[in-house]
Amino acid sequence: MRLKASLTLISASLLLTACGGGSAEPAAGGPVTLSFLVDKDKLTLDGAKALADAFMKTDSTVKVEVETRPGGTEGDNIVKTRLSTGDMSDVFWYNSGSLLQTLNPAQTMVDLTGDPVLANVHKDFLPVVSQGGKVYGVPAGAGMGGGILYNRKVYDTLGLKTPTTWAEFMANNEKVKAAGITPVITTFKDTWTSQLFVLGDFHNVQAQVPDFARDYTANKAKFAATPAALAGFEHLAEVHTKGYANKGFGSATAEEGLKMLVEGTGAHYPMLSAMLPPMLKDTPQVATDIGFFGVPGTDPARHGATVWEPPGIYIAKSTEKLEAAKKFLAFVASPAAAEAVGKVVQPAGPYRVEGAELPDDAIQVAKDLQAYIDKGATTPALEFLSPVKGPALEQITVAVGSGLTPPAEGAAQYDKDVAKQAKQLGLEGW
Repeated sequence: MRLKASLTLISASLLLTACGGGSAEPAAGGPVTLSFLVDKDKLTLDGAKALADAFMKTDSTVKVEVETRPGGTEGDNIVKTRLSTGDMSDVFWYNSGSLLQTLNPAQTMVDLTGDPVLANVHKDFLPVVSQGGKVYGVPAGAGMGGGILYNRKVYDTLGLKTPTTWAEFMANNEKVKAAGITPVITTFKDTWTSQLFVLGDFHNVQAQVPDFARDYTANKAKFAATPAALAGFEHLAEVHTKGYANKGFGSATAEEGLKMLVEGTGAHYPMLSAMLPPMLKDTPQVATDIGFFGVPGTDPARHGATVWEPPGIYIAKSTEKLEAAKKFLAFVASPAAAEAVGKVVQPAGPYRVEGAELPDDAIQVAKDLQAYIDKGATTPALEFLSPVKGPALEQITVAVGSGLTPPAEGAAQYDKDVAKQAKQLGLEGW
């Protein structure tokens, strides 16, 4: 199961929805009405409405009407059907990365390559809204990090420094354990959470094997045969072997894990930063007490973080209101749009628009991620660079992290799982 698909638990799973397609331009003198399709998730919808309202204050010639669709597979199918039949809304909000490729953007979306609407888009974001060298979208909202959430008060009490290597991380865990605190919170009841040590380690894989994503997609590289990629599975096994996981980890839920982290009964939680903003209402201390660092690798000079990029906003090729649609996308890809959304949706990571700054009250994990961005020390998660992801990864990582399957065997199992999915996609080389 795709990690991104598992994120129905949080607002970060941003996809798309349904309602009427574009129509002809209005009568002379009236504003052009754009239909804007988004997922009905509350935070997604709040962000979309904030974008539309802020834009309309800057341009009285365009009216943006926000429409919604269901989430998950049902919403995915609606998007694909409406694009294929030419009945899509003028502009729409959808995933970036590999899931975008399934929509056949060259045939269904407006090519924005070289267009001024991209002037402010961060260059690192462009590949995840591109296919065949053509760019099709602008970033919607902020990204999120996949790595280690940690309790800053525990670190202060024990005099720990954030690690930049795996050896330093494990040394910190030993000190945490000696203090009677769970070193690494593990929540395998929600099986998707078991994947973070593997998927969040991709920055380190990319640093050591720059062509891994391309070769992996072409069936020329394997997790089990690539030491840098195998390391994520080895990390899972080592945490279990050293006894760093909490008691009852097999029946613990993500909600329970977050509670342990906030209360300081657990020091580290391999997790996505987007899990935190929804907690702010009931536990406002997460804004300052919880920090983030990328899964540490072997070289402190190349320490960085794996980032889950924000979704994109795209223009349907079937629109009859292209000029107005481009005006809207140009606004979406501006600091003013980021500021408008930030007032209603607390970002869990950095914006991907040049000049867009986190709000003053941004949570600590977002600031930590921004620091990685500022250093140029981030890499998109593998699922943004390759369509190949087997459905059984979370079951495999649970087994490895529970000590039931050796890491090398787990990686080999995943390579076989991936092969089935790649053949279903009809990828070359499989």
